[in-house]
Amino acid sequence: MGVSEPDLCQRLENFLADGAGARAAKLLELAPLAGGAVQENWRLDAELADGPYRGRQAWVLRATAPAGIPNSHSRAEEFALLEVARAEGLAVPKPLFVCRDPAVFGRDFFIMERLAGDAAGYRLVRDKDLDGEALLHRLGTELGRMHRIRPPRADLGFLELPEPTPALEAVHRFQAQIQAHPAPHPAFEWGLRWLAAHAPEPQALVLCHRDFRTGNYLVAEGKLVGLLDWEFANWSDPMEDVGWFCAKCWRFGNAREAGGIGTRDAFYRAYEAASGLRIQPASVHYWEAMAHLRWGMIAVQQSDRHLGGKLPSLELALTGRLVAEMELELLALIDRAEGERG
Repeated sequence: MGVSEPDLCQRLENFLADGAGARAAKLLELAPLAGGAVQENWRLDAELADGPYRGRQAWVLRATAPAGIPNSHSRAEEFALLEVARAEGLAVPKPLFVCRDPAVFGRDFFIMERLAGDAAGYRLVRDKDLDGEALLHRLGTELGRMHRIRPPRADLGFLELPEPTPALEAVHRFQAQIQAHPAPHPAFEWGLRWLAAHAPEPQALVLCHRDFRTGNYLVAEGKLVGLLDWEFANWSDPMEDVGWFCAKCWRFGNAREAGGIGTRDAFYRAYEAASGLRIQPASVHYWEAMAHLRWGMIAVQQSDRHLGGKLPSLELALTGRLVAEMELELLALIDRAEGERG
C-alpha cells in the first residue's frame, strides 16, 4: 500500500483536500511506521495547494488494525480524546481530520500532526544522557493535569462510568475474557480472586489514559514531546494510571521503578502537585498487580491474532511468550501484599 496505488492515492488526496480546506492535495509519501502494536500508524507527507495547511505537511495516518483487541476505542473516539486532551493543554499530537468512511482507506482512520522524537522504551531506559528525574517531573505533571478531567463531559459521552467500581469492573471484564478463552489460565484465575477480594474504592473518578507508560510517550533531546496511544482511555481510579506506569512489565529490564527511568518519589511528587490528589501506596500496589494481569491477557489476545491467522506477525507471536512472565510477577505482587498485611 502506498502512493503507487492510483485509486488509494486519489481517495486520500480528495479526503485531505476536503479536510484541509484546500483546492487540491498531493500525496507525497505513505509508509508504515514502527510501533502501534494494536492500531496502525502510517507516515503521511502531503503537499496542499492552498488553505490553512498550504505547503508540505508531515502527518501521521492512524488506522484501525484489521484485527483489534477488546476494549479499544474506535478511531473517531480516539480522535475525540485527543481533541479534549489538546484543549486541556496536554502534550499530545494535534488531531486534524477524522475519516469514518471505510471506502477511503479500507477502514476508519484519522490524521494527526507528526512529532519528532523517540518512543522506544528499551532505548529510553538505557540512555545514560537522559535526565530521568527531570523527565519524570514532567510526566507526573502531565498525568496529574490529565486527572483533573472529570465526568461528566458531553464531549466524552461515549465513555462509560465503571460499575460498580473501576477495580471490580476490571475484575469482571477479565473474568469474562478468561472464561471465554479455550485455554486455561489458572494463575490469572487465582489472581483475579485476590483482586476481587481486595478491590480499592477510588478517591475520585478521572480521565485515565490506561496505557500511560514508557513506550507511549515521545522524547526529543531529553524533553517530553507528546503522549501517544489514547485508544484505551476511560473514566477510572487515578491510581490505575500510576500503577500501570510503575509496573515492572513497563521498565524494560531496568531496576528504576518509575517507568524504568527514575524514582517513584520524583514521579509521585510532581503528580500530587499537579492533580490535587494523594498517592495511595496500597492502591498503587493493587493496580500494579492488575497491570500484570491485564498485560498478560493482552499478550494472550495478541498471540491469538497471530495464531488464528488474523494478523500473522513475529512480534505478536513473541508477545505470547510474555504470558508466563506476567503470571509470575502477578503472583509475586500478591505474595508481597499478603506479607505486608501480616
